[in-house]
Amino acid sequence: MVRQLLNNLFATSILSKLHLFFLGLLLSTSGGLLAAPQQVGAPEAVKPVAAQQLMPGARRAYAELLKMRLDPARNLLRSELQRAPNSASTLLVADCIDFADLLATQDADRYDAIIEAQDDRLDALDDSPERGALRDYTIAEIHFHKAIAQVFFNHEVQGAWSMRQAYQQMQGVVKRYPDFLPARKTLGMCQFMIGSLPEGFRWFLKVMGLPGSIEGGMKNLGLAAQQPNDFQTEAQILQALLQESYFKKTEATVQLATRLAAEQPDNLLFSYLTISANKKLRRTAKGLEAYHKRPTGPGYVKLPYLRHIAADLLLYQGQYAASRRENQLFLQEYQGEHFRKDALFKLYLASWLSGDQASANEYRRRIDNDGRIVMEEDAYAQRFYEGKFTLNRTLTRARLQLDGGFYREALTTLNSIPDCVCPNVPLRDKLEEVYFRARAFHGLVRLDSARHCYARTIALSGNAPYYFAPQAALQLGYLFKADGKLNIARTYFEKTLNYPKHEYKNSTDAKAKVALAALNQPESSGKRRL
Repeated sequence: MVRQLLNNLFATSILSKLHLFFLGLLLSTSGGLLAAPQQVGAPEAVKPVAAQQLMPGARRAYAELLKMRLDPARNLLRSELQRAPNSASTLLVADCIDFADLLATQDADRYDAIIEAQDDRLDALDDSPERGALRDYTIAEIHFHKAIAQVFFNHEVQGAWSMRQAYQQMQGVVKRYPDFLPARKTLGMCQFMIGSLPEGFRWFLKVMGLPGSIEGGMKNLGLAAQQPNDFQTEAQILQALLQESYFKKTEATVQLATRLAAEQPDNLLFSYLTISANKKLRRTAKGLEAYHKRPTGPGYVKLPYLRHIAADLLLYQGQYAASRRENQLFLQEYQGEHFRKDALFKLYLASWLSGDQASANEYRRRIDNDGRIVMEEDAYAQRFYEGKFTLNRTLTRARLQLDGGFYREALTTLNSIPDCVCPNVPLRDKLEEVYFRARAFHGLVRLDSARHCYARTIALSGNAPYYFAPQAALQLGYLFKADGKLNIARTYFEKTLNYPKHEYKNSTDAKAKVALAALNQPESSGKRRL
């Protein structure tokens, strides 16, 4: 239960959409230095709390950390560590640097040393005479960092205990210092993540003392995002990502990412956000443009996962050789265990679609021996290796075109499939074709045709254990909600949750659960019901 819970907690919420290390990097922004300017009409500034601010040296180090320039960040922090080795400000930024480095590189050889360093920092904070919001927050935040690191590196039981400590400590910080907004940022994000988990974990979460709340999480996160504080930018990023992934507010995410990257073109983290957001919004050309413009050079930590994103974007465009090169480099440079099976599956697709069957067979063989099965993408690749389904070349091209936002091209590809009734066509292929047509019509804003094809997908599916019908129900829920037909939308979101296990059940159910919660919020009550 602990392993399954923690894997769901860190893999089925925002992590599965924005990729493992990115949320961790945002979690490490607990020493935020992008103080928001005062704006006309903005809420009244929060009154300072004792020991709330970072010291200037730690602030400068954190500026480099936020750009993913970790060695310069360490160099700047060295004098602060000598001058004030036990201050919360210094220990917080030091832990953020180590934590960001561990998640970015996924280097298992460094895990033990970093966990030991975190324990030393916690001991130093316990012995320190310093008191105040920042000190208490630092203790809770280091426990959060520790929990995530432990889960990433297969120590789920220890990670569960660290998460429990961190969650309860963060609740305490919010209670003692209600105006200390950074604590609301982290607590709100965790409340949302836990609140979106499947119902089957509720009893275990209650026993562990980890209450979740979608509405409460968004409220806390919103306070940190809307009111000026040193951590406002990070809270805005988290809020935008959750709204994009779960509430279909897509434009806000890409606008925020584009603005941040334009303001700081030397910031690799903001470039990552821009690339990822454009991929999620199926803006392939813009995603590749941002990838090629990303800052590189001495001082920047390597982010191999960016190559995996670029490989996907190139695959969508049909640039198979270029896609293979990026994924090959990803596998060479990346030391982690997640997304490796997915990369090998994408290498298989690029080889297979370009006619290189020998290479395709080799990449398929390697899927079974590389990486872990935690992320849904890796589980999908493993199911393919095990022969749980076969691929249709035409439908595969259409799916990649849809994923890249090439809706007209995808519809043309689908229209090339012979219009005949053939008893030998597998049910999965029949469902895939109808569902892909729905996606193409949806992307082209031909909504009546999209609704018809989504409904047909559900009717044809029956109890088949595929993701097409649950996704069709989810999309119909979104469409009817947009039309103000909230009762019909609720019916489809509930229908989504009722489908048994399928390839993307965790992430699909989480979205449906959040959508249902949103229907009960006051902003939905004034809309037309049917």
